[in-house]
Amino acid sequence: MNNLIKDWPANPEKDLYIEMDDGKYARLPVKTHVITAQDDIFNIVEQYVIQHLQNTDIIFISERVVAITQGRAFPIKDIKPSWLARFLVMFVHKSPYGIGLGSPWTMELSLREAGIPRILFAAFVSAITKPFGIKGLFYIIAGKSVAAIDGPCHYTLPPYNEYAKLGPKNPNKVVRELKNKFGYEVVIIDANDLGVSVLGKSSNKITDDFCKKIFRDNPLGQSSQQTPIAIVRKIIS
Repeated sequence: MNNLIKDWPANPEKDLYIEMDDGKYARLPVKTHVITAQDDIFNIVEQYVIQHLQNTDIIFISERVVAITQGRAFPIKDIKPSWLARFLVMFVHKSPYGIGLGSPWTMELSLREAGIPRILFAAFVSAITKPFGIKGLFYIIAGKSVAAIDGPCHYTLPPYNEYAKLGPKNPNKVVRELKNKFGYEVVIIDANDLGVSVLGKSSNKITDDFCKKIFRDNPLGQSSQQTPIAIVRKIIS
């Protein structure tokens, strides 16, 4: 184990290492400044990540910062929810791990992102299947971009504790362009304490199962850590 990894701090209450079926991996959290819409994701990777990379490292990026750099995060004061958004939000399960579509602002964004017919159809299917114990169909129908929508939480880093955001646009295109520029595999991921969703991968050789397992304990955290990027490195076979 090299000195770089030995001296690399994990986020509070998080583990730097994880055991996988094929060996032990490090998840090195990369601290950045507070990223805004004026930033460029390519410049961020070049500024904070590239100098630390080795051989077969994989760059994992939080979907949140990609969306922010694309201008897809909005102050809630600027979002005017429709009557339909206010109606639909009454039927959303509220999670302690994030707002999701549980606010009129995020529901309004979902209607704009996926369109009213698709969201209504997803809500209808979800409603008629839920009594049978079938869960998750809403987001399967609405799509990953809707599943990545999130809103203001008390633990979110300011100023985004007063923002709602869409998921990143064209995440697979973003990771391919990052790989072409820097030569390393890249994954855009949405991880929280409820689960992990893979939004973009620069290669199909990186499986969704691998990404979900290696991020299953959410090593980046969700608030003031300011570590929206992780370098994933295999250290023991």
